[in-house]
Amino acid sequence: MRRMRVEDVMARRPITVTPDTPFKQVVAALLDHLISAVPVLDATGRVVGVVSEADLVLKEAEPDVTPDGHVFEGPRRRRERRKSTGRTAAELMTAPAVTISPTRTVAEVAEVMRKHRVRRLPVTDPVSGRLLGVVSRSDLLRVYLRADGEIQAQVSEVFRRALSMDPRRFVVGVRDGVVTVRGEVERRALIPGVVNTLAHVEGVVGVEPHLTYREDDRHPTAPTYW
Repeated sequence: MRRMRVEDVMARRPITVTPDTPFKQVVAALLDHLISAVPVLDATGRVVGVVSEADLVLKEAEPDVTPDGHVFEGPRRRRERRKSTGRTAAELMTAPAVTISPTRTVAEVAEVMRKHRVRRLPVTDPVSGRLLGVVSRSDLLRVYLRADGEIQAQVSEVFRRALSMDPRRFVVGVRDGVVTVRGEVERRALIPGVVNTLAHVEGVVGVEPHLTYREDDRHPTAPTYW
């Protein structure tokens, strides 16, 4: 069962800048192409940083032109001050950049974006570090465009491979990404696991379980003592 990977949804010809790209050209790159961040590449095509909208607006928010920092300012404030006076991508960018491998799953990249609070990630070759593409939050939403029939076929595969259950024991329907499943499982305690597993099938919007069970193992019968 192959899960959708970053390489399946990423943009393969992303907009990029170089370290010496002037401030205004970086702004133009973001506005002209309706993107929130742009990778900065060195002469070999390696990602050396990323310039985001958050980096650029520091010039407007805190235009500190003082050449030397204040005595008590911390590393974060120094970085922000440097960016607020930056004139090139090298002075504006956040480095090192958070990147992702093309073979990571869509679910994994979504977690990386959540953890680092970013909307776009450069996709790089794990060995060379060269840019292969860019993946955005909107790219991740493509999984929800999967056809209902394709989702239904994968649900059957999930029953067989992931849950070790005969899919013929269940009646599965998919409409607008919502999976409806009817059937009987051996034990009641298995039902939450079945629902959770189906909910993680790519493209599934929700799961409506109508499952019965042969044994109620969540409320075992108390032993009888003679």
